[in-house]
Amino acid sequence: MSIKLLDNEAFYGYRVRRTVNGKLYQEYFSLKKDGRRMGPKLKKQVERKAIARDEELMREQVRIKKQLKAQRCFNIDGSVKGISHIYKVEKSGMITPIFQVGIASELEKKIFCTSFSINAHGKKNAWIRAVNVYAKHKRINKNTKLYKRLVNSLPKQNKAK
Repeated sequence: MSIKLLDNEAFYGYRVRRTVNGKLYQEYFSLKKDGRRMGPKLKKQVERKAIARDEELMREQVRIKKQLKAQRCFNIDGSVKGISHIYKVEKSGMITPIFQVGIASELEKKIFCTSFSINAHGKKNAWIRAVNVYAKHKRINKNTKLYKRLVNSLPKQNKAK
């Protein structure tokens, strides 16, 4: 819920704030009438209006997020946002190519990082493992076109070390 009760010299009431598709919506619901604080009955009515507006914005947030999910998974060059092909320098000094996944997990509600060695799994298998973890944490079903597109976005060539 993005509703906050503000009680200061400047304002007394509820503030509803959410970002939908990059645009900030911030609306205020005053708990004053004719310069005086409202009673409990009127306060509940205003609170219900604020909650209803927050729920409306939340539904729009979810709708837009779902609609733009495929766009948000890919960079302009077609690579997958959140999966990087990098070279890791081991303690021994050996250089290991890996696919590193670093994303904001929708599953765990925090940043999730892991990596898969290309030497240990092979390039294609390491990529599929990385995509599977990515799909799990981004809540992308494996039988969708988006998942197939992610799997088919295996980088074609190695980047320079």
